[in-house]
Amino acid sequence: MAPYKHLSSRHKVTVFWYNPNVHPYREFLRRLNALRKYARENNIHLIEDLSYPLEEWLYKASILSMNNNVLRCRFCYGDRLYKTAKVAIEKGYDAFSTTLLLAPYQKHELVREIGEKIAAKTGINFYYEDMRKWFDESESMARKAGIYRQGYCGCIFSEADRYWKEKL
Repeated sequence: MAPYKHLSSRHKVTVFWYNPNVHPYREFLRRLNALRKYARENNIHLIEDLSYPLEEWLYKASILSMNNNVLRCRFCYGDRLYKTAKVAIEKGYDAFSTTLLLAPYQKHELVREIGEKIAAKTGINFYYEDMRKWFDESESMARKAGIYRQGYCGCIFSEADRYWKEKL
């Protein structure tokens, strides 16, 4: 919420939803509906890619997770950022970015590295700004608006890291 507030005061911003990493599907829908509600209430242009290649995504992520969780995150970030860049190019936008740059729990430098590599490969600019400075504000805005906030990154592996493994 706060990234949109701050960025839209300086840029024309379109919000793009593409999250095949979010599991289970009920969580995917819960997050999507929260975004739709916010976009509707704030007159935000929202583009949705509702594809959900569950088996393919889990297969790739699980192979990578066996070796190293950073590889899994690299795959996930890369998949989502590349799709975002492709949509930005198709729509004629001059840059793409991600709210992954908001969360202090994400691998921030990895997100930046991948975004910059995709920009170099595709020719569209990656807009980088360290959005973590808005994290507390965003959480507060969401609570006040009654907007759902997730408790884990998205994939079943991050859910296990957050809830299952801390119980051991």
